[in-house]
Amino acid sequence: MRTITPLLLATIMVSPAPGQEAQNPSCSDASFRQFDFWLGTWEVKDASGKIAGNNTIRAQHQGCAISEEWRSATGNAGSSINYYDPRTSRWKQIWISPGALLEMSGGLQGQEMILEGPLQDLKESRTTLLRGVWTPLPDGRVRQHFTESKDGGKTWDEWFDGYYQRTRD
Repeated sequence: MRTITPLLLATIMVSPAPGQEAQNPSCSDASFRQFDFWLGTWEVKDASGKIAGNNTIRAQHQGCAISEEWRSATGNAGSSINYYDPRTSRWKQIWISPGALLEMSGGLQGQEMILEGPLQDLKESRTTLLRGVWTPLPDGRVRQHFTESKDGGKTWDEWFDGYYQRTRD
C-alpha cells in the first residue's frame, strides 16, 4: 500500500481540478479594480509638456495589489505598492524612494482616486501632508496632481502636476 506524505496531501488539497484555473475570490470584488485605469507603461510630462519621467504600473498578485516603478527624467527613482483594504474600504499607497517615504489612504470619489497622508522628507528630516489626485482624462491620459500642506491641511501648495501618456498597456 502506498502512503501519501503530508506535503503531497497538501498539494492535492490546494491544487485546482484538471481543466480549472486557480481562483482568488479574496480580490475579485469590483473595489479592487477601481485603480485599474492607472495600469500601463507611461511617459509622464509636466503641465508645460516637459518630460518628467517614465512610470510602469502593474497589477500584482492576481489583482490584489498594484505596483509602481518610477524613474524621473533626472534619474531619480522610487516605487510604490497600492492596495484596496476591504476592512477599511479604503485604498492605500506606500511609496519608497531614497529621499522620501509616503503612506497615503483614500478612495475613489466620482472618477478620481484621491489619497492623502504623511510625506517624510528624509533629506530635510521633516514631515508634511501630501494629497494625490489621479484623474482619467477623456483622451486616455491620466492626470496625477499632488498638493502639499506644511500646516496640517489648512493651506495647500502645488507639489507635482503630471500627465501620463501611455506608451504600452
